[in-house]
Amino acid sequence: MSTVVQASAAVERKKHRRTRREAHEARTGWLFMAPFAALFTFIFIIPILVSVYKSFFQTRVVGGGPFGGGESQQVFVGLDNFLYVINSENFWVGIGRVILYTLVQVPIMIGLALVLALLINSWLLRHVTLYRLAYFLPYAVPGVVAAIIWMYIYTPAVSPLHSVFSAIGLEFPIDFFSKNVILASMANMTTWTFAGYNMLIFLAALQAIPRDLYEAARVDGASSWQVVRYIKVPMLRGAALLAILLSIVGTIQLYNEPTVLATKNTWMGLSYTPMMMALNTAKGSLTPSGDGPASAIAIVMALIAGVLAVAYFLADRKVNGND
Repeated sequence: MSTVVQASAAVERKKHRRTRREAHEARTGWLFMAPFAALFTFIFIIPILVSVYKSFFQTRVVGGGPFGGGESQQVFVGLDNFLYVINSENFWVGIGRVILYTLVQVPIMIGLALVLALLINSWLLRHVTLYRLAYFLPYAVPGVVAAIIWMYIYTPAVSPLHSVFSAIGLEFPIDFFSKNVILASMANMTTWTFAGYNMLIFLAALQAIPRDLYEAARVDGASSWQVVRYIKVPMLRGAALLAILLSIVGTIQLYNEPTVLATKNTWMGLSYTPMMMALNTAKGSLTPSGDGPASAIAIVMALIAGVLAVAYFLADRKVNGND
């Protein structure tokens, strides 16, 4: 009987020590996560909550007489700002532009990133680090600076391409700023900037594939193309899903490229994309002015981006038979 009691006491002591150790590890984990949680709350969560709060207000002039005057105050308007966004033709035309932009630009960019990643991961290239840096380098260029560089290239009067065509006796072949081409011009800028970033996502996934699979495939007589088709590409589905979801959310927020191009092409107006509309609304260039309507535009944009991302995620699961 005493042996049973001693064994039971030993088990209890061991369980108590394990519980204390787990509690200590949990406290240590929370302590390490605290700086990130504080920054995440301060930089991400609080601005979202402030934006939601401001979306129910408008800046209006209160008081004053027949000759003006009065003071600007934040007035609670309920859902008026959201009704303004939903009923705005400019907003939905802008959303249509960025969706069309997404449908064309994202597949090209993701395809290019996949090809670059497969090349770097193959035996075809030497000095892989140099190529990897060269492909990623455009992402390090600030978006506004990249847009200015490409606008310089697109402008016939100063473009280095103009000198090349002139040397062979040809006119500048394309008007990159025409209404039918300008979306493609912006898509080229974005692809140049972000293809290398998405390449790194694919490259990380490729390097995580066990080498045993490659060796087994070669033992079975698989060619390099068959290894790519039946091993590498199928195992990149998770990376492709991440890259496409990030790209969808990013293109809905298209801002740098159209804003820079609008400085030369005034026909684009102040609401060519929803992000331009939000900024110009906050600045008072569009009506109603103030942070409230601009916050409402941002919130509606976030909801649309979320719906598109979820729709793609569900469609991907259905196509691949994982629902």
